[in-house]
Amino acid sequence: MKTREKVSVITLGCSKNTVDSERLLRQLQANNLDLRPNPSEADTVIINTCGFIEAAKEESINTILTAVANKNSGLTKRIFVAGCLSQRYKNELQNEIPEVNLYFGTEDYKRILNELGGELKKNLLGERLISTPSHTAYLKISEGCDHPCTFCAIPIMRGLHRSKSIEELVEETKYLAENNTKELVLIAQDTTDYGKDLYFKRNISQLINKLSEVNGIEWIRLMYAYPSRFPDDLIDEIKNNEKVCNYIDIPLQHISDNILKSMRRGISGNQTRKLLAKLRERIPELVLRTTFIVGYPGETEREFKELCDFVEEFKFEKMGTFTYSMEENTESYTLGDPVHEEIKKERQNRLMEIQREISAEKNRELVGKELKVLVEALEGDFYIGRTFRDASEVDGEVLISADNGRISLGNFYNAIVYDSNEYDLFAKIN
Repeated sequence: MKTREKVSVITLGCSKNTVDSERLLRQLQANNLDLRPNPSEADTVIINTCGFIEAAKEESINTILTAVANKNSGLTKRIFVAGCLSQRYKNELQNEIPEVNLYFGTEDYKRILNELGGELKKNLLGERLISTPSHTAYLKISEGCDHPCTFCAIPIMRGLHRSKSIEELVEETKYLAENNTKELVLIAQDTTDYGKDLYFKRNISQLINKLSEVNGIEWIRLMYAYPSRFPDDLIDEIKNNEKVCNYIDIPLQHISDNILKSMRRGISGNQTRKLLAKLRERIPELVLRTTFIVGYPGETEREFKELCDFVEEFKFEKMGTFTYSMEENTESYTLGDPVHEEIKKERQNRLMEIQREISAEKNRELVGKELKVLVEALEGDFYIGRTFRDASEVDGEVLISADNGRISLGNFYNAIVYDSNEYDLFAKIN
């Protein structure tokens, strides 16, 4: 009997990459390959890389070099590199790290399987081997992006926008629900662009409505919603559909008209303010999450102060920041990188300090309230959970004392908040 080849998949980068790896893992499993979580136990290591910004590229390169060292010491026989970094820099990587056996692009499942002696099973393309806790799963509703943002290399790596059909996504959601998924997190490069290529209109609201009909799904969370041309009917769907979390992740990147214009975001500062005001007015208890880039070329202290004032004014429930990363072959690359790295870091820290105080204030307002909590893990003396206000991996948590009684992971409980800090809540089961 032929010994099954041992294969390990390392996933780097964003949730979109996580979905790609989960699809590949299901195909590997269906081809009877021996999946190993520990790369040092594998004959073949597949690294699904990220190439979005400099820090992500550096992490990917370091991971590849570690795998090469393991190969040289005999722990690993073969290294496959796939994903965004490989898609973008394949020729350079082949020259610089020839110890890697093969380089693949994004979603290159068929070629990877063929190299492992398997075959792509098309009837399983909607199935995944979930790597997140089973009660929460990402649903990638489209691939690629049509927006001309000057700082972003995603269209280079992922191509133009391509939606998956509603029918296909409903079937994938049914598969996830049958495997214990209760929270569905919708992701894409831009979720609000969904459907424009297949249905000639942005119909993310119709998709959400159909997904909410799947038995077993209790929460639907919307991530990566682009602010320009935000669909008005989506606001009503979030407001009226009980399964949809009153939570929107809407990356704004900046508020200064000068910077937004240079970034080619397709929206002005005033239009941004009007959109946020409309969202808050029409959706009760809305939680807004956003991200900003600091240190973009041309961002003076004046533009940065405008951004700080805006954050203090709107008091986002959740916020993250990135320092500008100059990326080859993007429009902004020609602008250079005039803002010194120390200034970028200093601005990032100043902005996050403003947000820290806002977050602490928002959490204090929740003390004494009863919230629905999805309990996910037991760590030390606390069960760890989340409310509708918090997305997995990027937002805060709810800590519940382990002596609160028997709690089953992956289930919902009503909990009373009795204390808080800047980012987390402390609660007890009601």
